[in-house]
Amino acid sequence: MANENQKRIALVTGANQGVGLQVAKELVANGITVLVGSRNLERGEAAAKEIGAGTTALQIDVTDSGSIAAAAEYIRKEFGHLDLLVNNAAISNTRKDKLSLEEYHKISRAGNVSLDEVRAIWETNVFGVLAVYQAMLPLLRGSSDARIVNVSSGVGSLALNADPAGPYHKSFGPGYSASKTALNAMTLAMMVELEGTGIKVNLVSPGFTKTNLNGYEGTQSVEDGSREVVRVALLGPDGPTGTFTRWENATIPW
Repeated sequence: MANENQKRIALVTGANQGVGLQVAKELVANGITVLVGSRNLERGEAAAKEIGAGTTALQIDVTDSGSIAAAAEYIRKEFGHLDLLVNNAAISNTRKDKLSLEEYHKISRAGNVSLDEVRAIWETNVFGVLAVYQAMLPLLRGSSDARIVNVSSGVGSLALNADPAGPYHKSFGPGYSASKTALNAMTLAMMVELEGTGIKVNLVSPGFTKTNLNGYEGTQSVEDGSREVVRVALLGPDGPTGTFTRWENATIPW
């Protein structure tokens, strides 16, 4: 697989920590050149240094159109195309601080959630992904084997969360959960637009992974949480498109 993917160029957003960092590490281990996307360049450079050869730190703030445009222009000048886009950058809140997830959920219901916080979460998790997609699409069209992997979550599944017995039913709210539902819808729009083009689009849930996103209350390691993202990212040109899965290739209902 390493030789097969040797010349592939990948951009992973939010790759300076957590799942994004682990995905970048594993893609490099499979011979892919990885652009370590990070809102803070110094943190991206530290992550790239940690990973080693085969990486380059790339400053990209998915909420800043100028930053996104500059990143796309850098890729165009340096490589001329992009083979793999992993939209991983996300935030879960702006005011959780030291609250537990349970405590935070109590102040994040539809009736009491801060609208400013909802807007901030959606700006990164929904509009940010769409903005990066639009900027990188011309570069992806220049690849003979392009794939987009959007990192979502089972908490965004309407089918799962409409069920009172669903594991995330009681914590579903307008902020993070609904932002992932909206991301799924944006991804479907991408899938529809790219039908017949050869550019593959997939949704992946890393599961409840122990990261900064949830205050490290997750139940699985970043290595475990990254497995499905990496598996899908490494699918070849004959691999599927239009899927929404968790490890290992288990379908999540939309």
